[in-house]
Amino acid sequence: MSNDKVLGIKKTNHQKPVSNLLLRPLLLIIFLAVYGTANMAYAATLKVCYDQWVPMTIFPSQESSSRGFVIDMVEQIYSSKGYTLEYYEVPLARGLDMVAEGLCDILPEYLFSKNAEKGFVYANQATFAYATAFIVRRDDPWRYKGIQSIKGKRIATGPGWDYSSMSADYQRYIDDPKNANFVNVIAGSDDVVDRILRMIKENRIDLYADNELVLQHVLQRLNFNHDLKIVRPGLEKKLVEMPIFSEKIPVAKRQELIRIWDEGRISLKGTKEKIFLKKYNVTLAED
Repeated sequence: MSNDKVLGIKKTNHQKPVSNLLLRPLLLIIFLAVYGTANMAYAATLKVCYDQWVPMTIFPSQESSSRGFVIDMVEQIYSSKGYTLEYYEVPLARGLDMVAEGLCDILPEYLFSKNAEKGFVYANQATFAYATAFIVRRDDPWRYKGIQSIKGKRIATGPGWDYSSMSADYQRYIDDPKNANFVNVIAGSDDVVDRILRMIKENRIDLYADNELVLQHVLQRLNFNHDLKIVRPGLEKKLVEMPIFSEKIPVAKRQELIRIWDEGRISLKGTKEKIFLKKYNVTLAED
């Protein structure tokens, strides 16, 4: 009896070699592995839109690759979970549109509002709750003690800037046409705050309110510490900024991204967040 019959193999002229039969499933396995790896790589890319708000978020330049301490925190939180971050440096309005359109997954800082536009979902953990402060000339003893204390003072602001989440009274004062002679709206691009501080130094304006970290950064960068000073308290409430996530992201994936942010942000509170701020020579005011 031949070996062929013992093995139960019936040879015909049309039978493919055993090696070819084994090759097909092997190729299929390789294809699925490559396809799966490609999908995993795609899923692990986080598209981040952000605008310039120094020192929180910064557009890199030839002089510096720094992106600001908020972006540094976002990078650490998501890269530790295997994500690669892809950045889009855009004006805020464009960034909001890109998140709503699904062109970006996240915008790390946006003013928290219960009546915010559609197209995105807030995280649960804030990026930061920033204390505001005022900046005045160093020899000015003025302190903020409510709206009565700013009457007669020359105030600076930017076009359309909204302080209502920090102080509805302050916003009403700025918007009131009766106060127009004392409210200086400084228009421009990226150097508005710089110009405001120069105007205060030159005694053309008396005071300006902003996120305290912005004031610290600009004061140091312009080397105006001998001419101007930061005074507290600032406006009544803190400025709460939150990350937003696109509604175009599938629900399960979006919930996972938010979970990673929430847990990561909690883990960075206290000493760890101070390390991020120290890189940019700013510190949070103690409550």
